[in-house]
Amino acid sequence: AAVTLLPAVLSIIGPRIDSLRLPRLRRAPVDGTGLTRPGGWARLARWVMERPLRVFVPTLGLLIVLGTPFLHVRFNAPDATILPPDVPSRQAYDLLVNEFQEGEFAPLLLAVRTDGPATTPENVGALFDYSRRISADPRVARVDSIVDIDPRLERDQYQLILSNAGGPADRYVADRLMRTTNGDLTTFSVITWFGPNRTEARALVDDLRDPASALAPPAGIEVLVGGGAAEVKDVVDRIGADFPRSALFILISTYLVLFVLLRSVVLPLKALIINALSILASFGALVWIFQDGNLSAVLGFQPLGFVETTLPVILFCVLFGLSMDYEVFLLSRMKEAYDRTGDNREAVAQGLERSGRIVTSAALIVVVVAGSFVFAEVVLIKAVGLGVAIAVALDATVVRALLVPSTMRLLGDRNWWMPARLRRWIGTRLPVIEGAALQALVLSVVAALLLAACSPSGRLLANEPAAQRPVPLPTPTVGRAPDPQPVVLPRDDGTHDRLTEWWYYTGHLSADDGRSFGFEYVIFRAERGAFPVAWASHLAVTDEDGDRFLYDQRSEIGPQVDLSGGESADDDVATILDLAIRGEVGPGIPATDAVPWTITGGDGRDRLSALGSADGAPFGLDVGLLDGARPVALHDRDGYIDFGPAGGSYYYSRTKMEAAGTLTLDGQELEVEGMAWFDHQWGDFIAVGAGGWDWFAVNLDDGTDFTLSLVRDAEGGYPLVYGTLVRPDGRVEHLPREAFSVTVTDEWSSETTGATYPAGWRIEMPDERLVVDLEPTVAAQELDTRPTTGVVYWEGSQVVTAARDGVPLGGQAYVELTGYGPGSSSQAP
Repeated sequence: AAVTLLPAVLSIIGPRIDSLRLPRLRRAPVDGTGLTRPGGWARLARWVMERPLRVFVPTLGLLIVLGTPFLHVRFNAPDATILPPDVPSRQAYDLLVNEFQEGEFAPLLLAVRTDGPATTPENVGALFDYSRRISADPRVARVDSIVDIDPRLERDQYQLILSNAGGPADRYVADRLMRTTNGDLTTFSVITWFGPNRTEARALVDDLRDPASALAPPAGIEVLVGGGAAEVKDVVDRIGADFPRSALFILISTYLVLFVLLRSVVLPLKALIINALSILASFGALVWIFQDGNLSAVLGFQPLGFVETTLPVILFCVLFGLSMDYEVFLLSRMKEAYDRTGDNREAVAQGLERSGRIVTSAALIVVVVAGSFVFAEVVLIKAVGLGVAIAVALDATVVRALLVPSTMRLLGDRNWWMPARLRRWIGTRLPVIEGAALQALVLSVVAALLLAACSPSGRLLANEPAAQRPVPLPTPTVGRAPDPQPVVLPRDDGTHDRLTEWWYYTGHLSADDGRSFGFEYVIFRAERGAFPVAWASHLAVTDEDGDRFLYDQRSEIGPQVDLSGGESADDDVATILDLAIRGEVGPGIPATDAVPWTITGGDGRDRLSALGSADGAPFGLDVGLLDGARPVALHDRDGYIDFGPAGGSYYYSRTKMEAAGTLTLDGQELEVEGMAWFDHQWGDFIAVGAGGWDWFAVNLDDGTDFTLSLVRDAEGGYPLVYGTLVRPDGRVEHLPREAFSVTVTDEWSSETTGATYPAGWRIEMPDERLVVDLEPTVAAQELDTRPTTGVVYWEGSQVVTAARDGVPLGGQAYVELTGYGPGSSSQAP
């Protein structure tokens, strides 16, 4: 437009260009040679040149003082705080930061690559140790990873759960593994106490990346740190690293162009230095205002406490072009006068006289336009406009009117010095480049001076900066007493704050018409770190005479299932246990209108109520249970089972509870009575054995009760075997591995899942002179509970044929088999 459209328009308009000239504005007077007579700008230049040092020193001092705040500049990336307080996204940000920690919304994301699959025992152990080192840093609030699912899990437990060949059956562990791990790559999410713009967060990034720091990854593990503060740090560091090359290029290029234009060695260098001072002064003003908060009350913004990283880049591009443009206007006019007169002082006066009005008018337009940005509500826009306005105002007044004439006078004829041979060579080989062409050759650069200095004392007309929420000091967690602790009843009939817990009822019922039934009813409770508490329930009825097996299942998420502590409808006393599962109509959406499956009571007086459906027909039970004079059996003597690396579990049983109520089957309610076995387990464990377990609960007609647990490993061995014997007189004794033997006598294959299960056993107890043969009442007593607990298992009633000292004994029994069906075998059903 400047070299094509404008000349064309001017040629068309011709002399009519002045036809609408304002009458009050006078033409500049000219002398007989056609040159402009000395005016105000010339008189100012001569006044300055008569006292150059007295003008140069304070002017230079003013620019340096204005630029001093830039020495303590802090670069950061913008966040929602650059927006006005009434913008919805800013309101959401302020609310969340006030209610939570800043670091929650900008975690550090670590891409962790292991040597081989991340789920091998060795790598899981290394990841666990690495995560604990990071978590111990006071700048870290927590770490989320596959080895940070729940703080109650130990190193050996993670190794057992995650290295299982079939994958973790626990759905919460499996979900975390699926979302964060792929082969040898896994992720750590490190949540800090600080936002991404805080110095502490960026220092943590440095430590995580430093191979010599205490947070360096162990051998065999490679880590890349991203997200949050890492992204901010990398942007700032990359701009800082690129600045020297960009600065060197632009300085050399600009110097060469001015050198050819002005035919001087000194003037281009002086122009670059003066322009740098002008820009530096505007940068300092930006830091003083937008970082330190001075004048924020007048300009209407909340101090950021930092300068947005790209702001100096934008301003440098704009300001360097403008200031160099003004410099070329001024110096080119001075050069014309010097070439004509050979008088440096006269050249400066005439150059300033001829260009001062143009530069001032152009600068005034830029100041007005850019200054209008201060009315913007977005802080970044306000800063750009104000920065341009300040720099241009300084450049057009202080720099061009005072600093340039004083330096020209001090340097005298040395301003125009160039070796004669070089001058002749340029004159014959290279054309003179006019000032207007220079702008197309000036490139962008960022002036980033990362120097440490003290902030200026005091702030003028300043709003208060956004209050930073105090960082909570890490407080030692009040630890729970170490396991094992004594089992206290009836208190421990209720729920516990543990990873896994279940209330398990199996029993044998007889109807008035002589028909026999077995039943299983269980409620599971699971806690997994930050996941909401999860519940599942299984209901099964074995129609022993009808040779059929019915089962149903439910699951629900949330604390609403546990109603314990309220008043019982029966006796108006606080209930120890009151659980009600309604199931879900969708993921995480309770079926509030459904009739709940419930367990209520405690202290040996329980009531079970559940109505499910199978094959479109309802079935269920509503029975009351009463523990008689039979003592509670604490397993492994004290009621605590040590699973070794898998953790441990509290475990007790009420082995013979009287049962009476109704059984719903085929649309009929049958009055039933019988006996039930109750198991209650809870503890900080997820996996128990890598291969599953076999569980036996036997009631003999002579009053003897016993239970056996055989925990298998992945190879089919039995690393953990234990049992408990309750004698007819109520004495409870622990059964070690050598006190009994179990031999499989038959097997059964499921047509539904293809799994093969043991289906007959002989149990021998030599010291008790006891032999017990078990055979399922119904072969197909398999439960596919993958929708609720992720496993397939077999559990059912048994025909008991026993003898003590050769004397036949009858009885009742239930058997549970896990780890034979599809899916992981280590998960409790």
